[in-house]
Amino acid sequence: MRVNILEGGFYGMAIGFASFVTVLPLFVSSMTDSAILIGLIPAIHVMGWQLPQILIARQVSRQSRYKTMVMKTTIHERLPFLVLAVIAWAIPRLGEGAALTLTFTMLIWQGLGSGFAAISWQSMIAKIIPSERRGTFFGLQFATANFLSSLSAILAGYILEAVRAPINYTLCFLLASVAMVLSWIFISRTQEPKSESDLPEIDRVSFWKGLHAILRMDVKFRWFVLARMITQFAIMGFSFYTVYVVRHLGVSKFETGLMTGVYLGIQIVANPVMGWLGDRIGHRIVMEAGLLAAIGSALLAWWAPEPGWFYLVFILTGIASVAVWTTGISMVLEFGEAEQRPFYIGLANSLIAPATILAPFIGGWLADLAGYPATFLASAAGGVLTVLVLRLLMAQTPKLAA
Repeated sequence: MRVNILEGGFYGMAIGFASFVTVLPLFVSSMTDSAILIGLIPAIHVMGWQLPQILIARQVSRQSRYKTMVMKTTIHERLPFLVLAVIAWAIPRLGEGAALTLTFTMLIWQGLGSGFAAISWQSMIAKIIPSERRGTFFGLQFATANFLSSLSAILAGYILEAVRAPINYTLCFLLASVAMVLSWIFISRTQEPKSESDLPEIDRVSFWKGLHAILRMDVKFRWFVLARMITQFAIMGFSFYTVYVVRHLGVSKFETGLMTGVYLGIQIVANPVMGWLGDRIGHRIVMEAGLLAAIGSALLAWWAPEPGWFYLVFILTGIASVAVWTTGISMVLEFGEAEQRPFYIGLANSLIAPATILAPFIGGWLADLAGYPATFLASAAGGVLTVLVLRLLMAQTPKLAA
């Protein structure tokens, strides 16, 4: 638990320096005015994390130890930040068009790298952390990550304001790379016992038939997957908050760093509290509460007449993010037996990837067509629909059906 909490902490520090909510959207917005491209930044990261998992689930299920696969695949989610530093430094020579293309190439590489590492990492955590402590573990890990990320986000805001472009972005991405190395060192210290026996190899036909059987038999899991799909539309407005307050409300880049610090700081408190509550009253109830916070943040962003209100917007966004990520991961690990878990993890994440990539396109299209407030209203509607699915459909459905 100790080394994985610290691993998550330094990973969070890296993300604070190269935030998908603030730093990277501002970096891309310095090269393009397209709301769609800006909205794609967090979506590429999330979709890259989700999409490959089902493709590697069969291989992961045969591992007697997951750590070896984690250590190899996680390199691909860390190295792109170093390349981003080089791209930022070379913008005057590359030109904005080429730099923008290379930036999105790195974002895709980073996203897919995280996806190929994710299923083996989640399987490893499910193996080494007892089920009754997983919510608490994820809460503590994410809280540590958010604490260090909030500090690095504030420092990133200062760097962006005080240092001339594009050197400011170069420094942010370099610092993110250093933190990623420290994170990798700590995860390498994980102690994972070898499984007593390897599972027999499953051929591809049997593998896909098994996935189909899970979706056909486990009705509660089907509603859970649908809820996670709709959640992508409930949170699609989050990635536009920073650009909106900078472009339309006149907030400085340094103050956006403070807002990011608030966003991450509230997660320091919310992660362990919501993880602990999830272990005791159920993660579904905690997720519903987090989606209510998402609805509130979107409606407040739509209404807010002045920048000061966005501190509350980011507070509510932080609570919602905990529900979507920390609580969502804990809920996934509740489904299926140990030998089936990689399949459930792969399905739960890969099936929602299309919604993840579609949501920012819709959000960006609405922003370009009718303004950012229209995107915020659509996000609120998505949050309402998600809560209804969790409360009226998933909660009232028995787990298995013939």
